[in-house]
Formats: sequence, C-alpha cells, structure tokens
Amino acid sequence: MPVTTSSTREIPETGLIPRHIAIIMDGNGRWAKNRFMPRMAGHKRGVETVRTAIKACIERGVEYLTLFAFSSENWRRPTDEVAFLMQLFISVLEQEVTKLHENGICFKVIGDLSKFDQKIVEFVRNGEALTAGNNRFTLTIAANYGGRWDMMQAVRKMLEQHPQLAASFDENDLMKHFALNYAPEPDLFIRTGGEKRISNFLLWQLAYTELYFTDTLWPDFDARALDLAIQSYQQRERRFGRTSEQLQTTPPGHGGREAVVKKTA
Repeated sequence: MPVTTSSTREIPETGLIPRHIAIIMDGNGRWAKNRFMPRMAGHKRGVETVRTAIKACIERGVEYLTLFAFSSENWRRPTDEVAFLMQLFISVLEQEVTKLHENGICFKVIGDLSKFDQKIVEFVRNGEALTAGNNRFTLTIAANYGGRWDMMQAVRKMLEQHPQLAASFDENDLMKHFALNYAPEPDLFIRTGGEKRISNFLLWQLAYTELYFTDTLWPDFDARALDLAIQSYQQRERRFGRTSEQLQTTPPGHGGREAVVKKTA
C-alpha cells in the first residue's frame, strides 16, 4: 500500500463520501449501566456495532475505517475489566478474521503490541497475513495505541534506519514510519458517547480531519447514526488553508467546495 501524503503539505482529494473514517467507540459501559447490566455486556454489544459499522461503511463507499479499541491509557481501568477486554479481543480475532477475509477486507492492528499476551499477538499477525492481499476495504483496530506513542516510535524507527537524518528531516521522512502509513489521513473523525476530545488518538493524522461528536452511545450507533455523521461532513467546507473564494474555482476531485458540500435540489 502507498504511503499517505500529508494534508499540511499537499491538498488531498475530497468527495461527498469520506474516504477514511476514524472512530472513538465510547459509551459501552454507560449503555450497559443504563440497562442495569454489567459493563462487560456493553463491550459485547459494542462488538456487534462494529459489524454494523463495517457493513454500513462499505455500502456507502468508505474505503478505510479505523477504530480506537483500546488506548495506551486504558490499562488504568479496573483489572477485571481489562482482563475481560483481552479475552473479548481474542474471541473476536478467532471468530471474525476469517469472515473479514471472505468478504475481501484487509485487517490491520496498530499500537504497541508488546504488552499483550503472545496469543493475542499471534492472532493479530496471522490475521494481518491472511487478509494482506484484500483491497475491498481496510479495517484498522487501534489497540494499546496512543498518538504520542506513535510519534515517538516513528522518530525512533526513522533514526534507526536512517541515522543521517538526525540533523535534518522533514514530514516526508517521518510519515512513512507512522503506524497508519498505509492509509490516507482520515476525512472524518467520529466520537460517540458525548465526550468532546480526541483522547490521544491519531494526533498527527487528524490535523485537517473534520470532527464530529455525538451523544449516541457506541452500542446504539447504527447505520442511521453514521449517515448523520456523513451528512454533517458533507456540509463542511474543507479549505486546507485556502479561502472560500478559492474553493469556488477548484475543480471537483481536488478539494474544491463542489466536491464536499452536499448538493441541494
């Protein structure tokens, strides 16, 4: 897969449908609590919503979906909840990766896997290898991921491979070492659950991403909720540093207004 380009250096192509959507799946615990159920029930229901989101994205023409499943800060959660999430991760890997492959979906995991049990790491690597040749859709799971970790590991890898760059390097030198270097920068970021922050998620890549926050809890985030997010995106003016007047004369497919703002009758 080609290395993505930087929206701070080049104007990316845009369209009515976001090419890449990134989501923080927040609200599983509250969803369960509202129903007098244990938090774990919310996480199980959240997995079902992931299936719904994948299907809905494919049907709408989205090419990349990146989901924040477990942050580097989530280890601070209660021990029993972390243990349950690890077992749920294994279960999902066992049950879902073959289905993803059968549907032509490329599966990837980004994050520091060194803290995970070896069984999880093996499932991840096997799943990535199995689906590597698929190009219908790319699903990325961010697990033990943090945006600051991503920046630091990218710098380390770059300097290990090219120590001569220590004195001088630019974005192009660094970008190829980010964990998400195979995907275009997200067009649309969604956070469910009512919180309005990005929580150390894709700090570099979200520089020019359109942000959408919803009170809908993740287990309730269905195809209709996705459509509302995309409709909001379609009303945005993606200028990338330019003026509104400049967008009026930009050809479709080159980040112009007519390529993003929803057409009305």
